[in-house]
Amino acid sequence: MKGLPTALETETETPMAQETRPPEPAAAPAPGEGQRHRTVLVAIGALLLGMLLAALDQTIVSTALPTIVSELGGMEHLSWVVTAYMLASTAATPLWGKLGDQYGRKKLFQGAIVLFLIGSALCGIAQNMPQLIAFRAVQGLGGGGLMVLSMAIVGDLVPPRERGRYQGLFGAVFGATSVLGPLLGGLFTEHLTWRWVFYINLPIGIVALFVIAAVLHIPVRSTRHTIDYLGTFLIASVATCLVLVASLGGTTWAWGSAQIIGLAVLGAVLLVWFVYVERRAVEPVLPLKLFRIRTFSLVSVISFVVGFAMFGAMTYLPTFLQVVQGVTPTMSGVHMLPMVLGMLITSTASGQIVSHTGRWKVFPVTGTFLTGLGLLLLHRLTETSSTWEMSVCFFVFGAGLGLVMQVLVLVVQNAVAYEDLGVATSGATFFRSIGASFGVAVFGTVFTGRLTGKLDAVFAAATAAGQDLPPGAGSQQVAADPRTIAELPPELRPAVLHAYATSITDVFLYAVPVVLVAFVVAWFLKEDKLRASVTAPDPSQTLASNPVERSSYEECARALSLLGSREGRKAIYVKITDRAGLDLLPAASWLLLRVRRHGTVEPARLAETTPVPLRVITEAARQVEERRLVTREGVQLILTEDGVRAAVALAKAREESLAELLGDWWGPDRPTDLVRLVEELTAELCGSDGERPHRPEPPRDHRA
Repeated sequence: MKGLPTALETETETPMAQETRPPEPAAAPAPGEGQRHRTVLVAIGALLLGMLLAALDQTIVSTALPTIVSELGGMEHLSWVVTAYMLASTAATPLWGKLGDQYGRKKLFQGAIVLFLIGSALCGIAQNMPQLIAFRAVQGLGGGGLMVLSMAIVGDLVPPRERGRYQGLFGAVFGATSVLGPLLGGLFTEHLTWRWVFYINLPIGIVALFVIAAVLHIPVRSTRHTIDYLGTFLIASVATCLVLVASLGGTTWAWGSAQIIGLAVLGAVLLVWFVYVERRAVEPVLPLKLFRIRTFSLVSVISFVVGFAMFGAMTYLPTFLQVVQGVTPTMSGVHMLPMVLGMLITSTASGQIVSHTGRWKVFPVTGTFLTGLGLLLLHRLTETSSTWEMSVCFFVFGAGLGLVMQVLVLVVQNAVAYEDLGVATSGATFFRSIGASFGVAVFGTVFTGRLTGKLDAVFAAATAAGQDLPPGAGSQQVAADPRTIAELPPELRPAVLHAYATSITDVFLYAVPVVLVAFVVAWFLKEDKLRASVTAPDPSQTLASNPVERSSYEECARALSLLGSREGRKAIYVKITDRAGLDLLPAASWLLLRVRRHGTVEPARLAETTPVPLRVITEAARQVEERRLVTREGVQLILTEDGVRAAVALAKAREESLAELLGDWWGPDRPTDLVRLVEELTAELCGSDGERPHRPEPPRDHRA
């Protein structure tokens, strides 16, 4: 919404002050602007609800899984409850993004909500595991749309300067759901029923649907795309074949069976077909040219491994806590908080350190090492491990993941050309999402195979020792429904719990070599100098499993708006004054840009409504008057022709300082949308995108 009033009265305009200040009365919004601003805030709230639904369903199911398996059976298919959602949302994400560009995002966003709610309702009434898995896939298709479209609609509603603030809210939602998801899943499972894990989406989604219908008004800008439907279908099919081989091999079917061999061959054939299609696609879903960039290829491998370890562990740790440790579903969510907090702390810290120092290679190396160490510590857990011991293990594992996640996006963004910025960013998280699906499946196969074998040994030993077993009690029943452990003879329970404990912790040991591959690969990353415009992404890009598709323009808008806000008060006016070749006080440059923005300014009134002292404003006003850059009409200052030229020069200097941040992207062949972005941000950051129609001289249009 281009007419939305922006936060122009912020720190970058104030040369002496550190805090934001309220706008002065002279710059009061036009009639109706306040109402429009409130409407936008309500719309943003509805978008956040949509994002909340998609983000919550990535984590809320984990603590409910043991109970779901106990009721529906099918422990060997437990991993698919998570995998089906992630595969479907991953495959759907690029389609939702491009269809939104082409046909308008509002209707598609509403469609995504409806599809997600249908999937949620069906999951809630599922009567067996195959039904639940199928309905989770439906839910995932809608979830992919909620993720990508809610982020894109923010760009339709607010100008670049404001996007950092609102996208920060979306990042906060992801951070909150990472913590709240396991807690809520346990809470609903323990005090209501596991079905409420899905039913809770219905009232939230219905509210979001009605609010979006009532208040979201965005123009339909039809952007023609040649959508790569076949490529999307093929990459999803390849991933599905790989996950099926990993999850069914050695459990449902033998590794040498015709079914497993057939799936492996089919996956290979589809992969070759995918490569053939992508080479000829006008807008490929995953441009193969990216793999010619060594950094992108190496980061893809590390991303895959991070997803593999992260979601595999998050899926099976609640089972360990609830079945082996005997904690309640709610408390299993509490026990997992150290892992999530470790991930949040290190991902945020590493991203900020990299953005400020430009050094990043130490983080993927250290992070993969810590992740491997965390898996080894998790392997050492037993049924007698204390809460303190488990918390330390969880925290180390989460901290290792956090060190890697944030940095991988930065590294990829730094390695590619501007036109590939968006798709490379999506690609980094795409491979993590595929790794997550694959990891959950592999963890499930190892767990099921180990558990069945160990339980068979336990019950065989019990039978040989002449122990009396309850009718129907056996390894298959205990594996399918952990609740039957309570019905076993007291002397048999410790052995069964030990079988469960070692089966789960062995999974973590088997994952260590995979993480070591990422550790070795991380050493081969070349630490190129970071572009100034490569900044830490918001948590939604690192905590989400979905590869949220974002255009190169949106990525640059986010980065430059953050940098423009961070550059700082007085320093920016010193810099642009010098660049513009003007011999003025920083406060005088600030005053000129304010007069240009508002048409007129009253110095005394300005001192009352800003944190800048009257003495500083008076001195600045005296200087610009003496230089005949402004003239007085009563108590008001108005720009002269020389003043207009000086203010334009200052705005131009601001534009050049922003362009410098782009490095080699701002070359002779720079794209027009990048030029437009820099001009638009210059207008907003310098305050020349005015709210009042009256100006001595209309400035050039800084917007598209």
